[in-house]
Amino acid sequence: MPDEPGSLERAANVITKYDGNINRIQYDRRIDPCTVFYEVTTTDANYRKITSDLEKLGYLQNSLQPASFLKFFVHLPHTPGSLSRFLKYTTKSGANIGFIDFDDTGRYPDRLTVSLNLENPAAVDQLLDQLKSRYHLEILEYDITGKHLDDTIFYVRFAQEIRDLIGESENTFLLSFLADTNHIAQELMNRGNNPQQVFDSVLQTGRTLRATTGKFFYADIQKISVTSSVDLFCFQLPCGGNIYVLTSEKENLMIDTGYGIYHDDVRAMFLHYGLGDEDRFTQLVISHADADHCGAGGFYSAGALMHPGTRDIIKTNNRAYGSRSEHSILEAFYTKMINLFSRFCPPKKIHCLPPAGPETCSIFPVLGTVTIGDISLEILEGLGGHTHGQIYLYSRNEGLLFTADAVINFSSLTPDRAAYNSLADFLVTSVNVDSDLARRERKALLELAADTDQYLSTKQKRCRICGGHGAVSVVENGKLAAFGDVIRYKQTYN
Repeated sequence: MPDEPGSLERAANVITKYDGNINRIQYDRRIDPCTVFYEVTTTDANYRKITSDLEKLGYLQNSLQPASFLKFFVHLPHTPGSLSRFLKYTTKSGANIGFIDFDDTGRYPDRLTVSLNLENPAAVDQLLDQLKSRYHLEILEYDITGKHLDDTIFYVRFAQEIRDLIGESENTFLLSFLADTNHIAQELMNRGNNPQQVFDSVLQTGRTLRATTGKFFYADIQKISVTSSVDLFCFQLPCGGNIYVLTSEKENLMIDTGYGIYHDDVRAMFLHYGLGDEDRFTQLVISHADADHCGAGGFYSAGALMHPGTRDIIKTNNRAYGSRSEHSILEAFYTKMINLFSRFCPPKKIHCLPPAGPETCSIFPVLGTVTIGDISLEILEGLGGHTHGQIYLYSRNEGLLFTADAVINFSSLTPDRAAYNSLADFLVTSVNVDSDLARRERKALLELAADTDQYLSTKQKRCRICGGHGAVSVVENGKLAAFGDVIRYKQTYN
């Protein structure tokens, strides 16, 4: 919309004319002086009439073409009307002036500095041809990639940065994504947060994932001998959750898969550690539905064992499904965003666990068991604190407790991993969909670990807590401490 009095009223009158109900409106000229978001409920027929009338007014944004940025000096004659004549050319070209500077008492009294944004690339060349034939120009910057656009067209620039992260996308998808991003910015602004931090956090999430793949990929590794025939690997990926692999002579069991964007790098890492290719993995167990724990499952032929609630979250594309936070716009947006940036490829062959029976372990119902080699792990049903359907794996005899995201050794996270995790904390305000239940689960799991330590004390064993992030740890003096050596893996490229 034009940044002038009456624009909002004219749009509202069009919506009212066709019985549209405005559910949401958001405008903040500090973000973008010419973009307003409306969400409207109406009939299909009236929707078409509303959009048609808005388009006739020139208000409807239905595409997000990469805009060009042009900055130049122009030398104007110091006569009345010079500026007005010059501006007629920029106006006719459809240029949006982001910056203009002139002072006849300054160092260059005949020089005007101008920066322009133009959505039609052909208009840039046409404008330059017109100006060059009439004025002396000095081009300072000319960019057609959208990287140097200023905030006078903030959302066009933001869309271009999203394109850079995910590749070319249809206008319909980008417009929907911008509307969702604007909605969470509005929600977090209402909670006292800076909107710029919202947009920066979204972009930083995507940039960090892209910047930690290929030659920039790394992982921190722990290898633990569990029995004479089974070893445990913990792979801490650059961002997101851990991958655990229990390996025997004949098969591998994977607990969680990491992000889809890391799959090629993880495959090379598995080969490096002698774990073989995808076919070697005969079992997948998914602790919960967040993309950093199940987002590469579709690359493996093995079926994935999970809670029905995890399957439902994957289907609904909302990590808060099944919880008291189910209708949170923050949770719904974050799920869509992280699935997009992380190249979400969830398991295709899903095997759901049966309903809980009467057996329990601590406060957790026992849903079944999974075995590899001479190890049997109980599958425990969580209470839904982190996400609905989160499960835990437990072997009392071998001192293994896979706690997913309920218990994490935060002190073992590198600064880069901690910074990445803080982006999610900010965007959803809490990574737990029910904080009260999450606290109860954590307390019970730590008590279970302590009880297991006591049980194993005569066998010279400890309960190894395998959290969803960070190092495999044991409890020392009431705190989690990394167990054994942690080594850094870095992929080598010729």
